[in-house]
Amino acid sequence: MANDRDDDAPAQYSSPPCFMHELDPEFRAPSSDWTDVRRWRKAERERLIAARLAVSADARTVMSQRIADGLDAVIGEIAGRMVSLYWPFRGEPDLRPWMASINERGGRTALPIVIEKGQPLIFRAYKAGDRLEKGVWNIPIPAEGDPVLPDIVISPIVGIDPLNYRLGYGGGFFDRTLAAMPFKPLVIGVGYELQRIATIYPQPHDIPMDRVVTEA
Repeated sequence: MANDRDDDAPAQYSSPPCFMHELDPEFRAPSSDWTDVRRWRKAERERLIAARLAVSADARTVMSQRIADGLDAVIGEIAGRMVSLYWPFRGEPDLRPWMASINERGGRTALPIVIEKGQPLIFRAYKAGDRLEKGVWNIPIPAEGDPVLPDIVISPIVGIDPLNYRLGYGGGFFDRTLAAMPFKPLVIGVGYELQRIATIYPQPHDIPMDRVVTEA
């Protein structure tokens, strides 16, 4: 991957950082290569989102149900637990029916909210029928309520590597949020098998998922 300031500058490695995972699957690109990693992540993010959107809506519905079944198997008893989900965006698995089932089974649900760029997310309780308003990227968010702390965080992935490091949308909100929480929730990444990649070139600030659930 090229350097932003000088596309013809010599590479820092005899093999580009993008291929270092082939030599060492736990390779982490040093911070000096962050510009290159960021550029690679942007291109990979665009490719993976396009692939996700190319899947038919009917197929995504079936895969979303399989993911919901997998989440039940991973989590087990849900009563009395607070689960943060998300509002589906750009072809992400639609877990809203599963969200409703959590509340029917004695659990509680919440949605994440962007408060400010560069700051952690907050979570507000939400169940079907609660009032929503438009948040960042026009994604619906709960219109009122005090912040809550979920026991389980379900996070959509753009990409996922074999070490459970997640490629997201690039804002860094997810990692900041987990780092700021007073306790560590169970963190589960959800996505489709087509989103598995060899590595995201994890950086020191990246936090891996505890578990990953796909339609498989």
